[in-house]
Amino acid sequence: MPLAPLAPLSSETLMNKSIPVDLPTDTYRPLYRVVTGPLSPGDRLDISADARVTNDVGYPGGTRYTVGVGWHLWAYTYVGPGISNGTWWRISHSMGDNVPVDRHHMPLHISRLHTIPDDWTPGDRMVVVLQADAHSTAWAKNDGTDLLTVDSGYGQIIVRPWVAAAV
Repeated sequence: MPLAPLAPLSSETLMNKSIPVDLPTDTYRPLYRVVTGPLSPGDRLDISADARVTNDVGYPGGTRYTVGVGWHLWAYTYVGPGISNGTWWRISHSMGDNVPVDRHHMPLHISRLHTIPDDWTPGDRMVVVLQADAHSTAWAKNDGTDLLTVDSGYGQIIVRPWVAAAV
């Protein structure tokens, strides 16, 4: 069945202004999210998202160190306002890079063309989320309380739905 584009959906509302730096690589924080309209199996979402982080860990007076950052696109079924406690699943590949002290700022970008799976309930809405994690083997050097800053005004998520066209 042919697909037709709908108006793009976007958000520049930053959900978390910082990400705790720790050792595990799976303690994600949501950064941006978009709620779609009703979807059906076979529909597609053209997704792109950006953010920027700043490595100020240890400043001033503490130990400065490199922080690894991982980011992905995730989704869950929309059941009402707010963040779902239901099942989340990753819909993109993993992206990652290190932000050393001398680099200081690091842009995060990801894009994905996601096909709504065959087991999706027709008419349900999806929430698409950009999430990120900050980690380092040096995470405990400043009492384990360091935060990686997520810069306001440098990110957004855009979802361009392509849905089954009326015949």
